[in-house]
Amino acid sequence: MLDTKLHHKKTMKRYIHPYFLLLAASIVLLMPSCANHPDVPSSAKEAKSLPAIFPDYCDVTVPCNIAPLNFMLPADQYEACVARLSTPDGQQQTYGNGVKVQIPEDEWHSMLSASKGKSIKVEVWGQKEGEWLSFSPFEIRVAEQPIDEYLSYRLIEPSYVAWTYMEIAQRNLTTFEETQIFNNEITMNDRAKGQCINCHSYQNYKTDNMLFHVRLSNAGTVIVNDGKISRVNLKRDYTISGGVYPAWHPTAKLIAFSTNKTRQAFHTANPNKIEVYDLASDMILYDVETDSVSVVSDDPDLLEVYPTWSPDGKYLYYCKSVPLPEEMRDEDIRTTYPKTQYNLYRRSFDLASHGFGEEELVYDAASSDKSVTLPRLSPDGRYLLFALGQYGCFHSRHHDADIVCIPMDQYDGNALTVENTSYIDLSLLNSDGYSDSYPSWSSNGHWIMCASRRDDDNYSRVYFAYFNDGKVEKAFMLPQEDPEHHIYLLKSYNRPEFMVEPVSISVEEFSRVFDK
Repeated sequence: MLDTKLHHKKTMKRYIHPYFLLLAASIVLLMPSCANHPDVPSSAKEAKSLPAIFPDYCDVTVPCNIAPLNFMLPADQYEACVARLSTPDGQQQTYGNGVKVQIPEDEWHSMLSASKGKSIKVEVWGQKEGEWLSFSPFEIRVAEQPIDEYLSYRLIEPSYVAWTYMEIAQRNLTTFEETQIFNNEITMNDRAKGQCINCHSYQNYKTDNMLFHVRLSNAGTVIVNDGKISRVNLKRDYTISGGVYPAWHPTAKLIAFSTNKTRQAFHTANPNKIEVYDLASDMILYDVETDSVSVVSDDPDLLEVYPTWSPDGKYLYYCKSVPLPEEMRDEDIRTTYPKTQYNLYRRSFDLASHGFGEEELVYDAASSDKSVTLPRLSPDGRYLLFALGQYGCFHSRHHDADIVCIPMDQYDGNALTVENTSYIDLSLLNSDGYSDSYPSWSSNGHWIMCASRRDDDNYSRVYFAYFNDGKVEKAFMLPQEDPEHHIYLLKSYNRPEFMVEPVSISVEEFSRVFDK
């Protein structure tokens, strides 16, 4: 029996009586439209500054197919807002509804189309204590390259010992449509134990081969193989756990995983708040067709985590810890975690034999008292993204964590180091003093995405930045229909992943695999 308490608006509609839907529609017709086209103030005082809008979309570069960049002025400082948008071909329109600017999708996409390769000019006026202020205009540059149409993420509380409701959702980036992939209530049969869902992953940005994990109640890894769903137990007698962090091979029905004994601790004074660490972790390879697991690397003394494939499938990259100082090796990890650091390695891979070569040290972070996590190679293989912090393998809670990008033509078989490497300038992507983590590439390699806590230090939100032949533009937040959405949504965006198509399997279809 399906749980009728689904929290997603798309699913909830089926339980609402048609009378109430008609009543709601009537109320909406009586409400002021967010598509109001107000007049520009006839007189205004020049503010001589950019408007302090939220989200900050001043002078950003956006995809030619992105959803409207709706924004607002601070409601505690202003009574009203008017914005005028102008395109190179002469289109011009004003918007304003209270302190919010919300642009109809059809009008916005018309402006994007007219401004591709150029810019939309934005002028903003704000009313404060009855007086109108005129802010300095800014531009929204429109790149010729589109972004992948879909994005998926887990929505979860930012700090937790236990959890209640969580979901994996997908968002159409060209509109504001969000639908649910799965939630942790529909198949939970032991509420005392609870259920965790995590680590959604796709092969080559497509959804006919994908997976996500279910932990605790009804545990297993849900794998979609050419559209067919199965639930798999990846734990074997010779592995320390089931699969954890996944990476699909780009061409074969193979998935690399780390296997982990993961723990978390909560700080009382440390501003990083939560520490996630591994007691043990190895690397495995799972063959989807044969349901077989082989060990890639199982160093008994060191930790291996976060696999990712090169775009041609010939190398598996991963992070591996370095030995602790000898005097600390027998101490509790809760005291040695600040000295646990990871370097970046890779192994060659032979598709015919499924064999791996000897490991190569690609990036030596620990020699400069740093730790590297979450590597991702660009679709053309020319650039490598990863998160870099001082220690540990879970930078999403570390204030010093930043995204790093290096051109791979520097690597000649000799290890790169912090000091001898040339870096792509990501100063317009990274925040100052807040965690930036979970980096990834769009399928065309022109958009970088990360999860950042820069807005309030609690909630991780999705940011995009334009990447054009090694030049990176100012990052901008995932747009929402209501610009206040990110303020009142008390959830973090976890593991954001690009997709070129939506997951077409329904929540109900996924749930049936747990009945087998």
